[in-house]
Amino acid sequence: MKIPNCDIGLIGGSSTLSAEIPEDLGLDYVEVKEKSLVFPTPYGPSPEFKLLILHNFNELKPVLCCRMHGWRSGVSRADASRQVFWVFKQAGVKRVLAEGGVGAINHLLKPRDIVIPHDYMDFSLRKDVCLEDRYLLMMRDALCAGMIKELNELVTRQWKKGRVFDRGVYVNTDGRHFESPSEVAMFKMTGGDVVGQSICPEVYLAREIGACYAGVYMVVNYAEGIVSPWQHEELEEIFNSESLALGRCIFEFLRGLEVDRTCECTELRKDTLLKKVYK
Repeated sequence: MKIPNCDIGLIGGSSTLSAEIPEDLGLDYVEVKEKSLVFPTPYGPSPEFKLLILHNFNELKPVLCCRMHGWRSGVSRADASRQVFWVFKQAGVKRVLAEGGVGAINHLLKPRDIVIPHDYMDFSLRKDVCLEDRYLLMMRDALCAGMIKELNELVTRQWKKGRVFDRGVYVNTDGRHFESPSEVAMFKMTGGDVVGQSICPEVYLAREIGACYAGVYMVVNYAEGIVSPWQHEELEEIFNSESLALGRCIFEFLRGLEVDRTCECTELRKDTLLKKVYK
């Protein structure tokens, strides 16, 4: 099956998991061109993708998307990420947007707040995840400043469920369990604002394929030991009630997202200095 050419990739996460995206959003400018697209990759069959067409006045904008970061039973999260970004690379994706739910480490955050992080800390064990060995990846400005600015402007206008923050440090852990109070206390001391399980290795793989990457994350609970113990019922209610509102924000952003870039993301990937060693 041929992978379609697309400039934009969307990685769905837990914040929109309770809805069928984009069909349940009722957006007349979003067309589902193809669905249930599974591509062979060097890391196993890909997750199911959808090919969407966004109608933006006289412009037709294709978007390739999958849900829940490609995670499936029996597939490691490292391989799931490799599969997704291998497909993005073949498609020629230049911009990647991810979304998901996160726990609040910063005690000033509240459930339903939106955080658009500017940086991350990786406490996972999935660090050696790549598609090739040929690049030296500089991880300053790992999340695209231009996309963050545009995301913040749009989501601030449209999100009525909580506050919106255009800065924050996302702490990445392995999961699938939540973190212990002592771990969260350590993350707080090191400057973390929210905790989740998906931004890494995605930031590495996006930089490797030369794509800009940004994420929009809804606070769905307090991390352990912060403010008050989280309740499963509240978490379930947030997941089930806010997917449509956040999904509409995401597609309004993608509809206006320019493919041509003025950021420096592509300058932060260089040929490795160890290439002679690898030969």
